[in-house]
Amino acid sequence: MSVVGFDLGNESCIVAVARQRGIDVVLNEESKRETPAIVCFGDKQRFIGTAGAASSTMNPKNSISQIKRLLGRKFSDPELQRDLASFPFRVSEGPDGFPLVHARYLGEEQAFTPTQLLAMVLSNLKGIAEGNLNAAVVDCCIGIPVYFNDLQRRAVLDAATIAGLRPLRLFHETTATALAYGIYKTDLPENDQLNVAFVDVGHASMQVSIVGYKKGQLKMLSHTYDRSLGGRDFDEALFKHFAAKFKEEYKIDVYQNARACLRLRVACEKLKKVLSANPEAPLNIECLMDEKDVRGFIKREEFEQISTPVLERVKGPLEKALAEAGLTTENVHFVEVVGSGSRVPAIIKIITEFFGKEPRRTMNASECVARGCALQCAILSPTFKVREFQVNDGFPFSIALSWKPDAQNNESQQTIVFPKGNAIPSTKAMTFYRANTFAVDVVNVDTNDAQIEPKISTYTIGPFQSSNGEKAKLKLKVRLNIHGIATVESATMLEEEEVEVPVSATNEAQKEATKMDTDDTPNDPASGTDVNMQESKGATDTAEGAENGAPTSEEKSVPMDTDAKVEPSKKKVKKTNIPISELVYGALGAAELDKAVEKEYEMALQDRVMEETKEKKNAVEAYVYDMRNKLYDKYGDFVTPEDKEGLIAKLQEVEDWLYEDGEDETKGVYIAKLEELEKVGNPIEARFKEWEIRDSAVNQLVYCINSFREAALSNDQKFEHIDISEKQKVINECSEAETWLAEKKQQQDALPKHANPVLLAADLKKKAETLDRFCKPIMTKPKPAPKPQTPPPTETPAPEPQTPEQQQPHGENAAGEPTSEEAAAEQMDTDKPEGASDATA
Repeated sequence: MSVVGFDLGNESCIVAVARQRGIDVVLNEESKRETPAIVCFGDKQRFIGTAGAASSTMNPKNSISQIKRLLGRKFSDPELQRDLASFPFRVSEGPDGFPLVHARYLGEEQAFTPTQLLAMVLSNLKGIAEGNLNAAVVDCCIGIPVYFNDLQRRAVLDAATIAGLRPLRLFHETTATALAYGIYKTDLPENDQLNVAFVDVGHASMQVSIVGYKKGQLKMLSHTYDRSLGGRDFDEALFKHFAAKFKEEYKIDVYQNARACLRLRVACEKLKKVLSANPEAPLNIECLMDEKDVRGFIKREEFEQISTPVLERVKGPLEKALAEAGLTTENVHFVEVVGSGSRVPAIIKIITEFFGKEPRRTMNASECVARGCALQCAILSPTFKVREFQVNDGFPFSIALSWKPDAQNNESQQTIVFPKGNAIPSTKAMTFYRANTFAVDVVNVDTNDAQIEPKISTYTIGPFQSSNGEKAKLKLKVRLNIHGIATVESATMLEEEEVEVPVSATNEAQKEATKMDTDDTPNDPASGTDVNMQESKGATDTAEGAENGAPTSEEKSVPMDTDAKVEPSKKKVKKTNIPISELVYGALGAAELDKAVEKEYEMALQDRVMEETKEKKNAVEAYVYDMRNKLYDKYGDFVTPEDKEGLIAKLQEVEDWLYEDGEDETKGVYIAKLEELEKVGNPIEARFKEWEIRDSAVNQLVYCINSFREAALSNDQKFEHIDISEKQKVINECSEAETWLAEKKQQQDALPKHANPVLLAADLKKKAETLDRFCKPIMTKPKPAPKPQTPPPTETPAPEPQTPEQQQPHGENAAGEPTSEEAAAEQMDTDKPEGASDATA
């Protein structure tokens, strides 16, 4: 089972995997730790990641980057519109109001959704992980910004499904950083809380979190963010500065040329990095536009001055994070800065002034999110045993349920189910009284963020029918899952029905009724509490009071379902599951998702075919150059002059074809071309290889013959036990092999090098093996074991000489069998009672 963490950055991505010795960041095909989040569409295939970045300069209008900014957002979103102004590719509004990205692929204009593009990036990252692990990757943990709304989270899950991944968790980047920081700390306090502020300035956004640590656990105290404050904003400030400067100095407008724009942006990004370490930096770009070389120069003070509007916004999330955590700067013990954009000295200066302490860099600024995600995946996976560490994450938004009290009253009423900071995951139950099918909306509340749509989804509960025709009591289970997505999980109708119960069974019935009433509340420790509609004031008015005009007696009892205990012997609660239909605004339907999976499979297949075609074309090209060089060099003697000229002409013809008609052919054509060349070239290569290894094979056989013959003729004591006739067989076999070798060698020496050889290395090897198989068992035959020596005789009188008949063993007849008396004596000996005399004495 794979344990992988993906950090999906706006500009680049990182893949971390869990191994037995810890977490490793894996390298991509260019041996780099960061993979660009770019998809470049070509005429025949897609180029993703490092290949996409290499192609983007030459093909800017079909190179899609910053996909994360497009995900799950309406086309009309003002922030998205600002982003689109700097994108070289074309984005239009789709029929559902969401953006569609246009690119030229397979010779025609095609439109892709941001979810499809993210799936392509994830497929590439999956391939990198699989290449390093040498195993299939399915289970993973994906890092997402804390500000992602419900629709954006669903879009990431859909993209993962399209890419063939199954995320165990969508993990907040701030929480991943906090986990990677805390799990290795062995000195965390047991009672007091250690408060650490994490400031993550990425490529496009800034996220701040304050985390409370205790031994073996972390708790998210606050999450704040500015989703449009990142490293690219500093790049943009430099870009605008130099674009205006070059327009004035060189009379060129880079905005009119997509490629010039892209090159200037890349140069500005490099310039920003130089200014992070140096007080001043030059900018030189050759042939930027209209064949003009441009030069520029900027000091860090000037850079900070033109970036003032961006820097002024840094303080906002810091202040908000402290306020939400209810802490002062004195209560924050450490400040950690991470993210690629955090290296700008002006940002560090603002953070230092705000917290009154120097920020620390104890973590890898770029890799901490991926490492945290891999750790979380390992914690959730059964294959790894990870140090006990509890992650108490909080949800950054407030989620409410909204409904209309009845068909006549159009005024919606709502109650907050998951307040801001609610634990993830969490389950809560709500009770409604309804006579027929009704709808419930899941909505975002208390948000000043214009980007977050108020309405998330609508659930239609029903149809249902109560047995007595009155309003039915319905219990809804609302779930905030591990990914931070809110859903109505189930609806149950609770009905009391009278049953005849014998008096003797009263106690059992009472227990049964109590059990049935209480088992509805979730007992999962992380699932929260039962939010009874009539426990909170707003809920009371809406569920019962709004319809019946007055609160019921049930309002006073906290566990609503215990009314069955009034007559436990005669009443029982019947539970019926009610069907629920879900409508998520802006999300992909099941059919659309299946279609997207199929489309991704087709594109991946096309990419694979094109890669294989390229490999075969390269193989033909390599064979042409390699064979031609060798024909003029080491293969010269192994081919006749006529054949050599013919093959060289053939190679030249294929080379010309490769760069003309064969520039763009199918895989099968290249394979056929290579086979055609090899048909002529392989015999030459085989003759050279035979010549190259023949001497070594001959020497091996000669050594084998001489070794066995010497051993057979030797007078060495270790061979003296071997029979002379056996030794002679070995000598004969050696002589036969020697004669065969001499004949074959004579034939071979008479042949020119360009003729097919008669003495093959394979035959020599086979002859040596045959000789070895025949001679070795004879010459390695072990010596017979020496006879055991008889012990020296003891000093006893010498026995009288006996005749051969007298020399028979005692008790044996001529056949060597025991006599009947001896056998009887043995029989008697075994049965002899203790103290009895010997019968044969």
